[in-house]
Amino acid sequence: MRIRTAAPIALAAATALAGSLLATAAPASAAAHQGGLHFGTIQYDGPGKDDRSKKSLNAEWVNIHNNGKKKVQLKGFTVKDNTGYTYTFGSYTIGAGKTVKVRTGKGTNISGTVHWNRGSYVWNNTGDKARLIKPNGKLQDSCSWKKSTSANKGIKNCH
Repeated sequence: MRIRTAAPIALAAATALAGSLLATAAPASAAAHQGGLHFGTIQYDGPGKDDRSKKSLNAEWVNIHNNGKKKVQLKGFTVKDNTGYTYTFGSYTIGAGKTVKVRTGKGTNISGTVHWNRGSYVWNNTGDKARLIKPNGKLQDSCSWKKSTSANKGIKNCH
């Protein structure tokens, strides 16, 4: 009789423990994008023909969003791809709740948009990974994708 009554108690205790572990694990994994800097949307395969024109190169971009409550100075932050192409931010402050778009091609930096000033593409249409790296070398965020298709139109939503 004791074995039968002990088993339901042990099962209830194990269920309660598992439930509490799941309850604490879920917010921790979900918290990655709840505050701070992270990738938003990435247009890795710009619409139209890849002809290396300024328009075509600037149709390829990544958005970095500051979901935190304070502005962040991005000086020294880098954006990298799998090949090692690297964009390093100069002095640029992103406000709380704001987004900055990093365009691959050439242009004049304005509020909300900076240019990598490259003459060739960065992001692979067949799959790649964008990394946002802090000035101290630690990974802040990353986002990867597979091949561009007519369904995804070369766009990846990283949240």
